[in-house]
Amino acid sequence: MQIGIALLVIGPMLAGVFIAGFLLRRRKAQVRARRKSPIGFDLLRPPGHSLGERIELLREDVSEKLIWLMLLPTTTIALYFGQIALLGDGMTTSRTAPIFGVAAAAGVAYCVRQLLRTATELDRLKAGYDAELAVGQELNQLMRQGAWVFHDLPGEQFNIDHVVVASQGVFAVETKGYTKKAEGDGKKNATVVFDGSKLTFPTYSTTTPLDQAARQAKWLAEWLSSATGTRVGAIPVLALPGWFVRPDGEGPVIVLSGRMLHLLLDRRPSQSLSEQTIQQIVHQLGQRCRDVKPHYSR
Repeated sequence: MQIGIALLVIGPMLAGVFIAGFLLRRRKAQVRARRKSPIGFDLLRPPGHSLGERIELLREDVSEKLIWLMLLPTTTIALYFGQIALLGDGMTTSRTAPIFGVAAAAGVAYCVRQLLRTATELDRLKAGYDAELAVGQELNQLMRQGAWVFHDLPGEQFNIDHVVVASQGVFAVETKGYTKKAEGDGKKNATVVFDGSKLTFPTYSTTTPLDQAARQAKWLAEWLSSATGTRVGAIPVLALPGWFVRPDGEGPVIVLSGRMLHLLLDRRPSQSLSEQTIQQIVHQLGQRCRDVKPHYSR
């Protein structure tokens, strides 16, 4: 009788979680079995594709942690009352009450800590995603000038945010979504000085994004040269959407604000590309970037 009472307390709660998870997975499988996408080929990567996937995973992680945050205290309480129903010993159950309380508090504290970490990472990724989306939209305007634009090119354990191909050359564009202070002098807080070798923000200086842009452009040039059989160069570009870029010098990396990207093709050409070479480059980039599965694809 007592065992039955304990199972009656704990069972429905745990069973509900597993049944809900099973039904959701089954529904997803049934939908995919009944329907398929009208698109019969893989799609090109949109701006911020990799970041978007990471954001989705983190959102699922947040949902999972919220579920655990709700389940842990209720499960602990259910186990405690289940113990009472099984043992019926007031002295024993009163001694174990603090143990259950500490366990519940520790579990909640862990989930809250993990949630805060995930929320911080989500904020960072969202800023980067917004920046890549904004830069991608600006670069797409260059297609009116005859350029080809690709986004989120997969490299070797990294991604090149954008690649622009035109007769003026190949541009490897790295995007950084640095946030700004909300208070104080708006223009001063949004100005970055580029002296040709480093970036000076209102509160710090760095060379890291410049080095990253240069490395990725070097890799892109080597890969395209090998893939096309033609020596191809690549100009490194760093895009800082939302910032005013004050140029105090020139270096190997072009640094532009988001609003200045429409002038990218007016910059010094790395090499003059023939139409045949452009088509070879575009073919290789298209193959590498076309790996997005349509929804409901099997």
